[in-house]
Amino acid sequence: MNERTVPTVPPAPIAGAMRRVVKKGYGLADLRADLLAGLVVGVVALPLSMALAIAVGAPPQHGLYTAIVGGLVIAPLGGSKFQVSGPTAAFVVILSPILHEHGLSGLLTAGLMAGIVLVSLGVLRLGNLIRYVPYPVTTGFTAGIAVVIATLQLRDALGLQIATMPEAWHEKLIALWVARGTFSPFEAGIAALTILILAGLSDRSRYVPAPLVAIVTATLAGVALSRFSGIEVATIGSRFAPPGGGEVIPFGLPTPSLPWGDDFSFGLVRELFPSAFAIAMLGAIESLLSAVVSDAATGTRHDPDSELVAQGVGNIVAPFFGGIAATGALARTATNIRAGARSPVAAVTHSVVILLSTLALGPVVAWIPMASLAGLLLVVAWNMSERHNFGGLLRVAPRSDVTVLLTCFLLTILFDMTVAVTVGFLLAAVLFMRRMSEISDAKFVPVLDATEEEGGERHLPDGVGLYEINGPLFFGAAQKAMDRLHGAPGLPHRVLVLHLGRVPVIDATGFAALENMCRYLVHHGVQVVLAGPLPRPRAVFDRADLPRAYPGVHVAPSLDAALELAEGLAKRTEGKRRRDRRTPTHPPTR
Repeated sequence: MNERTVPTVPPAPIAGAMRRVVKKGYGLADLRADLLAGLVVGVVALPLSMALAIAVGAPPQHGLYTAIVGGLVIAPLGGSKFQVSGPTAAFVVILSPILHEHGLSGLLTAGLMAGIVLVSLGVLRLGNLIRYVPYPVTTGFTAGIAVVIATLQLRDALGLQIATMPEAWHEKLIALWVARGTFSPFEAGIAALTILILAGLSDRSRYVPAPLVAIVTATLAGVALSRFSGIEVATIGSRFAPPGGGEVIPFGLPTPSLPWGDDFSFGLVRELFPSAFAIAMLGAIESLLSAVVSDAATGTRHDPDSELVAQGVGNIVAPFFGGIAATGALARTATNIRAGARSPVAAVTHSVVILLSTLALGPVVAWIPMASLAGLLLVVAWNMSERHNFGGLLRVAPRSDVTVLLTCFLLTILFDMTVAVTVGFLLAAVLFMRRMSEISDAKFVPVLDATEEEGGERHLPDGVGLYEINGPLFFGAAQKAMDRLHGAPGLPHRVLVLHLGRVPVIDATGFAALENMCRYLVHHGVQVVLAGPLPRPRAVFDRADLPRAYPGVHVAPSLDAALELAEGLAKRTEGKRRRDRRTPTHPPTR
């Protein structure tokens, strides 16, 4: 077997960036850089993980469990060297309704199901398909998520007294307005202090994370208000203290247990599947988008299939330890790169830092003001709002893309992410069909351009028509092309050449339309010549064998060969017609 015929075996989807790093060589200098970067990212992720769990409606420790387990499992298996995974703001809009309707066990089960979907996507090597998600869809639901997150934080940021926030977005706005009389200037001041520190230190310090400074300062301010002024502000401890007493943040990781508890049923799986699928799709999009940004910043290249498998495995493992859905986090990944990370060891270190902080700082965490976490998430919402991209699309994008953008945006706000993602993909598919039909063209060609030697024009042989199709012969385009042929005033010709040489690809619907048209023409006594080169996949034509299925259909490898064949068929057909006219007909005898 020579070099050209040796089959190549694709790499296994669970390759892992860590394996590539070790293969290239990993020294003490790399380890020191990773440990320092992991320390910085861990400090950033600690308050953010708690804040995101609280935003979903779960106790803060579940966000910590997600960051710990997700980071320890995903980073060594992942396809990106610098990816840091954990809970993210994008999931808040999906997870909050699940928790409200199915409780914590339903939330953990949905995350587990999403992990299975992600592993399936990676094993089937569908990682590259995520890049085809239309930009207006991702921008629309990302901006909608930002609006919903910001709305959810207004209660704690302003110190409003609302027992239970309604589920619908417009009802949340009404509840906030009704509770305006309970506004607390002290809690609003703590939220404002957090936002100002985050804004002032966001890009100025490499090794002193702005969230750490902001949360510590706000916590000290809250303690001072309580000790010296007698003013109580809501804290993690006051909000999430166990009814019977005990630690707000339990010591260490919980004992592994079944996510669904004693309530597993196929009915529950059926109810949770749409939400789990939305979690998986959003997790895949956000993880791979974060990996692409990481590649652009570092000059590396990630493996999308390995990344999806790793994200899936992490989401399968995390629910057994109380972790909610995890994905690649763009902000934490960017912090990891800026802090000098060199391998996935940095992401693993970030998880260890959060674990050690959970063990050592559990009682201290109880003093963090809820208003400070709300301020942190307001900044997160502002950063993820896509305001510049959103406004740019509104100004310059085609009207159809603007429709998709606004539809996904409004559905995310008014309903939920499951509806927004589903409708967004359907709208994108409809627009794709429409655009394919617009770029594909079909027409009768009365004359042909001659060669340079011949000059002038080449007229078609007598009795021969030429119908040319340009562009992909997909669902919508195929029907349009065949409809034009069906209603053409020049039919019937004795022979019709269908020129497919400018059709790059054809799908099942396009082939069905072509086959129906061949059947129609042959039934009306018209010989059909399909002029190649035939579109891909060529195997469709080989299996269908149209000349055998429909006598009167012929295939030629090129347009010139098709015209030559058509001229001969036209002459034979005309000769047969003349002979038939000369043959006398006798009335039937009685």
